[in-house]
Amino acid sequence: MSPNGDYDSGVDTERARIMECIDEATDRLIATVDSLSDEQVHEPSLLEGWTRGHVATHVARSGDALSNMLIWLRTGRGVPGYPSVEVREAEIEAGAGRTGRELVADIAESASVLTGEIAANEDWETLIETPTGVQIPAVEIPSRRLVEVELHHTDLGLGYTPEHWTDLFASIDLGEPMRTWRADRLDR
Repeated sequence: MSPNGDYDSGVDTERARIMECIDEATDRLIATVDSLSDEQVHEPSLLEGWTRGHVATHVARSGDALSNMLIWLRTGRGVPGYPSVEVREAEIEAGAGRTGRELVADIAESASVLTGEIAANEDWETLIETPTGVQIPAVEIPSRRLVEVELHHTDLGLGYTPEHWTDLFASIDLGEPMRTWRADRLDR
């Protein structure tokens, strides 16, 4: 359930459905990371060169980036996700060595802030700039978050597979490159 309560008040039905799936997927991800020892957090993930700590930190930072994009849209002040690619990479590297407990808290906090920003947003049609410089309509932010949580949970290499994905995520029509990313995980 959303930390902000019932999504149906103030959020359209489709976005409410996506947000409920994000909450479910985030709860499962948090439970998985919480079940790991600190040693397991620092073991390799399925993403080359990244430990599970890197993946978990990336999920938290990507939540922050999506929040930043919505804050920028709402206030006219901010950055398109991350201040720079270098800052993004440095933050992921710096966070990767933390304990499982610290990673869980970070993922939960980032998810809560993003949920609040999505609930507060009223402008879903305006184009906003992603960290890669691509312009997307704000309406894509919730589905992008669902992609991040579901795919990267799979990337932890702990038995979370496409069979565990929410039905909505398994069937939702995704734009590129998200569609290809999802298809890549089906082949593992």
